[in-house]
This record gives sequence, C-alpha cells and structure tokens, in this order.
Amino acid sequence: MKILLIGYMGSGKSVVGKTLASVLKIPFKDIDSEIEKMEGLGITEIFSKKGEIYFRKTENSVLKELLSRPESFVLATGGGTPCYGDAMTLILNQENVVSIYLKLKLETLCERLWEKKEKRPLLAYLHTKEAMEDFIRKHLFERAFYYNQANLVIENEGEIDETVEKIISKLF
Repeated sequence: MKILLIGYMGSGKSVVGKTLASVLKIPFKDIDSEIEKMEGLGITEIFSKKGEIYFRKTENSVLKELLSRPESFVLATGGGTPCYGDAMTLILNQENVVSIYLKLKLETLCERLWEKKEKRPLLAYLHTKEAMEDFIRKHLFERAFYYNQANLVIENEGEIDETVEKIISKLF
C-alpha cells in the first residue's frame, strides 16, 4: 500500500508521515527530497533558477515514478502536487494507493507558516501576517477542489500521535 499525504504547506504532511511510516514499519518518502536529489538543487533554488512551471513538471514526473514502484511507503507530497497536471487523477486511479488530506484551519496554517516563510518560495515575499493570510485563504479556496477528492480527510489540529491514530483507525 502507498499512502499519500496531501494538504497545504505547513499542514504536517512530513511530520505525520514520518510517524505514520514508523508505526506501519514502511519507508517514508518526501516528494521535495526526491526532487532535490534528482535535480541536485534545493526547492528554493529550483524555483528561483528554473521557475515554478519547471518545478511543477518535475514534481509531476517524480510523482509518477514513485507511484510506479512496487513497494509500500508513506509519501508526503508538496502542497501543490495534487493540483497540477493530471496528478490528482493519477493518485485516485492507482491501485493500492490511499490519499489522505491533512486539513487545518486557516489560523493554524498562518501561525505555523509565518515563522518559516523565508524557507517557502511561495510565501517569502509576503511581509505582513494579513497579506499571508489573504494569500493562503485564496490558495486554499483554489486547491480545495483537489484536496477534498482525497480518499480520507483528517483534521490535523491536535498532536501528531492523535492524527496518526485517526489515520490508522480509518485505514484498518
């Protein structure tokens, strides 16, 4: 089984994914790390040197390659992964793939992302909390169509272990 965690940046895909993979005793993968390995550049560098369109095309091809592998794993996707190209259709039509939308309140996302916005290429230029909240609100509205197609929607407002327990109870 492949478990794909989707959701907005800062929604906890990586931290929940690592814990979930550990509990299930299967590997954890992060799509951004896979892209960085392939490109030999960090995500921020890819965005600045090659642009978002190049990044999204690369992200989509890495997703396809990962999904073609026979082994089980937990994958933390990027916040935009399911929203570009044919990614969500591909995710939903794969055998033995479960997609999970880690959902958070706007306020929680803004709180989490404000402190780390310099490391997020899409947020780095936002200089006020209000501007960031407006940006995230708009993005969530645009991406909700894709995120809400996930096989499971899990609220991730609590502790990591609570979220992992919720996921496991829905999966098995």
